[in-house]
Amino acid sequence: MPSAMRTTTMPSGEAIPVLGQGTWKMGEDRRRHAEEVAALKFGLDLGITLIDTAEMYASGGAEDVVAEAIAGRRDEVFLVSKVLPSNASRTGVPQACEQSLKRLRTDRLDLYLLHWRGGVPLAETVEALEALRKAGKIRHWGVSNFDTDDMQELALLPDGNQVQTNQVLYNLSRRGIEFDLMPWSLQRGIPTMAYSPVEQGVLARNGKLDAIAARHAVTPAQVALAFVMHQQGVIAIPKASKQEHVRQNFEALDIKLTGEDIADLDRAFPPPTRKRGLEMI
Repeated sequence: MPSAMRTTTMPSGEAIPVLGQGTWKMGEDRRRHAEEVAALKFGLDLGITLIDTAEMYASGGAEDVVAEAIAGRRDEVFLVSKVLPSNASRTGVPQACEQSLKRLRTDRLDLYLLHWRGGVPLAETVEALEALRKAGKIRHWGVSNFDTDDMQELALLPDGNQVQTNQVLYNLSRRGIEFDLMPWSLQRGIPTMAYSPVEQGVLARNGKLDAIAARHAVTPAQVALAFVMHQQGVIAIPKASKQEHVRQNFEALDIKLTGEDIADLDRAFPPPTRKRGLEMI
């Protein structure tokens, strides 16, 4: 088992884990509720203390699952949630935050993200997020699904430099952000939070990963996850509803990809050679 959780650092100077627990699609089926809660609790027991959720997931249902999993353990957790763009106005942000806090049964979020850009001016959303931070409702804020031009625009706004992360789609089969967005963020010390790091399980069944997995005596899914965590300044947030998958995700922390492995992965999943539009799922 990995000896310790690796971390990366946000612009604030705070260290956060490079492996978290995602909750997209949790809370959608009451029959799976107990299993989902148990998986998150097991992750906490292992030391995977970053949990990512959103008001959008199952219309708040995922936050209910998280609330049960972290009950009595709130101080162990680095808790992340997201506000929908439709709620990203000066009055909508605090209202949405209060609803998330209520569902999560906590008095604060460690990180609150704008889920993606909508019609509300970015400056207004930033102002609302900053007000929440100063009020102690959230400790930090960030964004999600922002491309390089969005991040550049954000950086020019008053308090735009308070952004702590950008959560985007990133995995072996979706490497477009390596061309410009990741280097831009890394240069400014802003971690990239990678959702769907195993492409919702698709990469677990990709034969191109079999040989590397065999070299390390691990699964293809673990290789895919290790690749994401191998990148500097990247945090992976795979969702796992089963305890065995949580354990495998944790054990992927110990996989040390070699130069040969990376060369093989680059041949199988070529890195971008030009700018690509940001992908979302």
